[in-house]
Amino acid sequence: MKNYIQKDEWNIIEEGFDPALNKISESLFSIGNGRFGQRANFEESYTGDTLQGNYVAGIYYPDKTRVGWWKNGYPEYFAKILNSANWIALLIEIEGEQFDLNNCKISNFKRILHMKEGYLERSFIAELKNGRQVKVNAVRFCSISDTEIGAIQYSITPLNFSGTITITSLIDGDVKNKDSNYDEKFWDEVYQEVKDEQAYLTLRTKKTGFDVCTGISTSFFCKREKLPIKSEAISRKKIVGNRIQQEVTEQVEYTIYKYAAIVSSENYERSELINACKEALKRATEKGFENLLEDQNQAWKKKWEESDILIEGDTAAQQGIRFNIFQLNQTYTGEDARLNIGPKGFTGEKYGGSTYWDTEAYCVPFYLSTAKQEVSKNLLLYRYRHLPKAIENAEKLGFVNGAALYPMVTINGEECHNEWEITFEEIHRNGAIAYAIFNYVRYTGDHDYLIDYGLEVLIAIARFWSQRVNWSEEKQQFVILGVTGPNEYENNVNNNWYTNLMATWCLSYTMEVLTYVAEHSPTAYQNLLQKTNFNRETETSRWNKIIDKMYFPSHDKLGIFLQQDGYLDKEQILVKDLDKKHYPIHQNWSWDRILRSCFIKQADVLQGLYFFEDNYDIETLRKNFDFYEARTIHESSLSPCVHSILAAKLGNEERAYEFYLRTSRLDLDDYNNDTQDGLHITSMAGTWMSVVEGFAGMRVRNNKLHFNPMLPAKWTSYSFTIGFRGSKLNLSIKKSLIKISNHSEKDLIIVIRDQEHRIAGKTDIEVSSFKVKTDEG
Repeated sequence: MKNYIQKDEWNIIEEGFDPALNKISESLFSIGNGRFGQRANFEESYTGDTLQGNYVAGIYYPDKTRVGWWKNGYPEYFAKILNSANWIALLIEIEGEQFDLNNCKISNFKRILHMKEGYLERSFIAELKNGRQVKVNAVRFCSISDTEIGAIQYSITPLNFSGTITITSLIDGDVKNKDSNYDEKFWDEVYQEVKDEQAYLTLRTKKTGFDVCTGISTSFFCKREKLPIKSEAISRKKIVGNRIQQEVTEQVEYTIYKYAAIVSSENYERSELINACKEALKRATEKGFENLLEDQNQAWKKKWEESDILIEGDTAAQQGIRFNIFQLNQTYTGEDARLNIGPKGFTGEKYGGSTYWDTEAYCVPFYLSTAKQEVSKNLLLYRYRHLPKAIENAEKLGFVNGAALYPMVTINGEECHNEWEITFEEIHRNGAIAYAIFNYVRYTGDHDYLIDYGLEVLIAIARFWSQRVNWSEEKQQFVILGVTGPNEYENNVNNNWYTNLMATWCLSYTMEVLTYVAEHSPTAYQNLLQKTNFNRETETSRWNKIIDKMYFPSHDKLGIFLQQDGYLDKEQILVKDLDKKHYPIHQNWSWDRILRSCFIKQADVLQGLYFFEDNYDIETLRKNFDFYEARTIHESSLSPCVHSILAAKLGNEERAYEFYLRTSRLDLDDYNNDTQDGLHITSMAGTWMSVVEGFAGMRVRNNKLHFNPMLPAKWTSYSFTIGFRGSKLNLSIKKSLIKISNHSEKDLIIVIRDQEHRIAGKTDIEVSSFKVKTDEG
């Protein structure tokens, strides 16, 4: 665990430069706009430890699978979002010496991620080996108001000399992924052009044939006046740019403006790509840096109005939640249904930038409440459009009759995870896809989605579960064998309780939706039966038998559901009794030792109780929480938020807060010693859930919002805004007062601590000791 980021409500601040922490900071200070993004690499040369990273959404390469023993059904590749052309490069020579922060004396170093306004700033003083000193201030951002544009303002002041500075502004396309399985470079050059201040480079991915065109324009200013410069064209294989040589005067500030445009064949025909890039770059240069930055400020202001959570009295908690919300908003905008949310977003290569079940289980709730309905709907449509591939994935494993197994990892719908215990066994992911449909419809009331898309997906998933179970003569019940549950510190287990629960729930929910569609849209229903060759009587008869006769492991004496068969055969050691020198165990223990231990990576049984808490009494929730939390080591980023929500449900404010702080500051404080690989983007949605579903107790029941708020002891108040079915509400929770403001025109009925309250449009209510006061008196 690190603790070098300064506490601040709106900014992420690093003071002083420690090369040993640089890759962590490159992750923490990453920026993006939903269309492209980058790690916080330096503009200048840096020969120290770094992970270069620029990423364009949807652009991937099928990196050939590398395994020691090939098993039938293995994916042939692992899809990876590619490290793309580096457009930020400003290589500087000062009096003939390369400006490299790894070879300089650095002082007054400060890096700030301005989350409120959406830009990255860095400043420092450097002394080169030749004794020359310079002061630098660099500001850059990826525009969210025009998502094809990025911009840099790089100011440099010679402090103790007058002389010559040479700036080489580049697009460097000669890049590769650090995690390339065969040390391969994934890009071929298609086109390059250098003219005056501008340069363009088009690269094409091998195998997948995506084209990305990057353009830059570089200009040099002093005292707000553009300097006439002569630039030397740089043109090498996969590298283009301009070299500028400038005489500078001691104590005078000079500013380089570098604008970039990034467009891809995902959005333009190849024949239009270079012109589209030039047009985007023209928009950037004509608008200018200050106006682009103001547009950025205004766009972020709007995003914060929709999604901010205000916490008073606890700076660390406030910084944590805003950092998480900021990263979510700059990773995914929901404007393109072809895109999804990779676990690392635009902040690193780990997990390939691909889609996991994290999206459905954790991200969908955040976007349901903080963005327009189409955003979360697009996340569901992404899976609907991949249904044919999900059916193919199931067929490869021997399933028939249109059964679908959605991939554990994907970009294009094909399974591309190459660890057998995940690819073949972690089938609970199918349940998360179905649950997201249920959650979306429950929240939005958009039942048309079930008619148009949802039921077709649900039938295919239900068919998978129907075939995946088998009848146990010994138990005289249905069982599910050879699986991995959410707790990935167990592999190839029998009857994982959560997996069995999701299977039966999926079957039950699919039958419920069948009835709804048949009643409300008979024509669509009949068309779907024909399209899927679905025999309702025959297939649902088996589904009902499975639901009635499914085996669920449990322990009556302890009053708990067993994570899987044989879990209690393990040596039962509690996490509190494990010496911290072993943390994290995945970095210090052999896999054999982990699999034999009782330690749990993330919520497993508790994940099921979180999803379906209304089906269990409070004592059942408490017994299972107390038992499993004591054995959970939380080495998955997805774990603390579920525990925080359940702890809040159980009234355990101290534990709920502890888990909240861990999930909100997981990356900021590098809890799991892996932030250098990139941020845990999808789990950041869990931080939002911990506040809204945890402390505020928000649920949707019977088409109404329910709240059961608690206030953590360290907070004086907290407030947040949510959208719900066309209404916009702001809730402010204080120790003795809950204020709800209805910012929409329509009246709304909400439930607070089991009491209904009607809030008229454009009015407020205050709830104190279960009494209500309106803003009208």
